[in-house]
Amino acid sequence: MAVFLTKQSKVLVQGMTGAEGMRHTRRMLAAGTDVVGGVNPRKAGLTVAFDVPGAEGRDGIPRTVPVFGSVREGIEATGADVSVVFVPPAFARAAVLEAADAGIALVVVITEGIPVHDSVAFNAHAAATGTRVIGPNCPGLITPGQANAGIIPADITGPGPIGLVSKSGTLTYQLMHELRDIGFSTCVGIGGDPVAGTSHIDCLAAFEQDPDTELIVLIGEIGGDAEERAAAYVRDHVTKPVVGYVAGFTAPEGRTMGHAGAIVSGSSGTARAKKKALEEAGVRVGETPTETARLVLERLAERTVPRDGIRR
Repeated sequence: MAVFLTKQSKVLVQGMTGAEGMRHTRRMLAAGTDVVGGVNPRKAGLTVAFDVPGAEGRDGIPRTVPVFGSVREGIEATGADVSVVFVPPAFARAAVLEAADAGIALVVVITEGIPVHDSVAFNAHAAATGTRVIGPNCPGLITPGQANAGIIPADITGPGPIGLVSKSGTLTYQLMHELRDIGFSTCVGIGGDPVAGTSHIDCLAAFEQDPDTELIVLIGEIGGDAEERAAAYVRDHVTKPVVGYVAGFTAPEGRTMGHAGAIVSGSSGTARAKKKALEEAGVRVGETPTETARLVLERLAERTVPRDGIRR
């Protein structure tokens, strides 16, 4: 099983014909993702060949991906239900609005540097149309062995019982590597911008319902109160074990820092305060990624009845 992204997902890439779009489309195809089209109104009607081992067509020739003039055209032609956005920041708002208006189920916004007011606008519009947004400024998500939508390296780990939700792309990769011998159901990089679509809580709820996710890893960052809200949700709604990590234990107080633009003032928003909130909700929290990985292994070993809905 998986959350949000499966082997059956059909992916469009908005901005596929750009340099980053081409590079990461090739990587997504290599990971087994069913990339069914790109979107570029100036190149509609073209096809792009990707020489990717394991992703060739039936005759062993390079995989060809058509380019559509709009997301709606791509959906009508292919049945696509996921879009990955690789367009420049100035065009990201229009790209997400177009995808939402076309009825896409999931939009993964990789682009960084999007103005906050644009993120507010497209997230509100997507919520009104029923489209889930992951990001912006995120690495995307991967269901190992099934599909990869974004820029997460697919060869770090394999399938397994751990669900991962993280604000940080780098820490997503590190925890995947540290726990590669166990494996993951789905890893979701939600991004660290001030305004994001999918939250920690959204992912916690999805992993709680996923029968093949036995343990959840939650990675947060200093600043804001997202981790405290996630802690309250874990306390009230999550029966599976949760292990956490909050980036920024050594960060100085009173400064703006990191891609989240986190501001720490007094004890509010600090890693220590977030750790305390999580631990009070029953979450074990590491102070380094390696310690966090060790806690995951310990928690899995302690879990004597993994599927009865009771946290041990």
